[in-house]
Amino acid sequence: MSLPAAFIERMYRLMEKEEADAFFRTYRKARALGLRINPLKIAPEFLRNKTSFHLMPVPFCPGGFYYEAEDEPGKHPFHQAGLYYIQEPSAMFVGEVVDASPGERVLDLCAAPGGKSTQIGAAMKNKGFLLANDISPKRAKALSENIERMGITNALVTNETPERLARYFPGYFDKILVDAPCSGEGMFRKDPEAAQYWSSNHVDECAALQAGILDQAYRMLRTGGTLIYSTCTFSPEEDERTIGRLLAAYPDLELLPISKNNGVEDGRPEWTEAGGPAIRQTARLWPHRLRGEGHFLAKLQKHGASSSRNLKMAKPAKEARLNDYRRFEKACLSKKLTGTFYFLGNQLFLLPDGCPDFSKLKVVRPGLHLGEQKKNRFEPNHALALALEPEDFRLRFPMQSDGEEWQTYLRGETLPAPDAEKGWTVVTIDGYPLGWGKAAGGMLKNFYPKGLRRRSMNQN
Repeated sequence: MSLPAAFIERMYRLMEKEEADAFFRTYRKARALGLRINPLKIAPEFLRNKTSFHLMPVPFCPGGFYYEAEDEPGKHPFHQAGLYYIQEPSAMFVGEVVDASPGERVLDLCAAPGGKSTQIGAAMKNKGFLLANDISPKRAKALSENIERMGITNALVTNETPERLARYFPGYFDKILVDAPCSGEGMFRKDPEAAQYWSSNHVDECAALQAGILDQAYRMLRTGGTLIYSTCTFSPEEDERTIGRLLAAYPDLELLPISKNNGVEDGRPEWTEAGGPAIRQTARLWPHRLRGEGHFLAKLQKHGASSSRNLKMAKPAKEARLNDYRRFEKACLSKKLTGTFYFLGNQLFLLPDGCPDFSKLKVVRPGLHLGEQKKNRFEPNHALALALEPEDFRLRFPMQSDGEEWQTYLRGETLPAPDAEKGWTVVTIDGYPLGWGKAAGGMLKNFYPKGLRRRSMNQN
């Protein structure tokens, strides 16, 4: 592939010639392809037993696998069922470093398209409060769709600036991930067009943008909280030097060690003007050291005091307004959902644990979208089908991945169902929910969302 001459010159200036030669040889090789299983739904063995994918473990991410291009996992119905997420292998390491736990308050500040948010939400086992934000409306929509597909129920998806969130959530979060917008040098193999837009000026612009985002993230971190910073670039200005400047600006921040193995290396103190030897505690993933693209990570803990404000909890819906939903639930589900129910217009949601009032924020998805309240009836949303266990549904329409019926369903077509009991029915693929249908008169009316029909779902 063609690389900018100034980029090549820069990397030879930063590295010894032998290492730079090895680095640039990777651009003559095909990039690694990866997928990460969704532990909310399946164990790793399931894919080995039920698909012919050529899977090899990603050594630095339990649940991550390399696959071959011929496998085309984005076209498999398991992808639409949210059983795995297609993700660049090195990017999986970031979610492992975040190490989120159930019950925490976690912010993914630059979250689209959602690979890291869905990894964090799964690690939290859908318990606690995850705020997944992206400043771009279009990217925030894609983020919301992936949150839905993977069955993440504890996420509030927003489309806000870091500054507005910092005013709203000072000193609030236990963990914050800033997977920062960057010059993307580490993704040139994945996106060759990105190389055409590279320039040293762009690197400097990105570094300035990252510094501003980190300032706002610091404001939102509680005392004792953890900040994880990551980029997919090699640029010292955006990596070690950004962290060096952050440590100089906020002396109460401490770099924490990151466990490194399987080719993950230390950051390079010699590439920074501040931060000293502690910069070695940051991590670099290099394409000539492991099977994956370029990434940089730093993990920091805040020891200083944090200002905060008392946030009201989101106002729950009155139980009387839930009558139609409860009738649907009793008829169609085998479990009663509990928690904070919330109406946004006629749309009903189940909010994340401890969800604060969000009425002044641009919210794309407030938790689990249960469905729509219509005149004297309730119609379930696609998200509800993907969020529950197979046994949580009273009626099921089973399909098998080695058959062809699922293709008809994903095209949005009606299916013959001569033996189906009348009513809302979850359609399953090898036992896992894929979407809704409604049985009547020996047929299954298709409720697979029109926007998802016959659409490629590849995400990275």
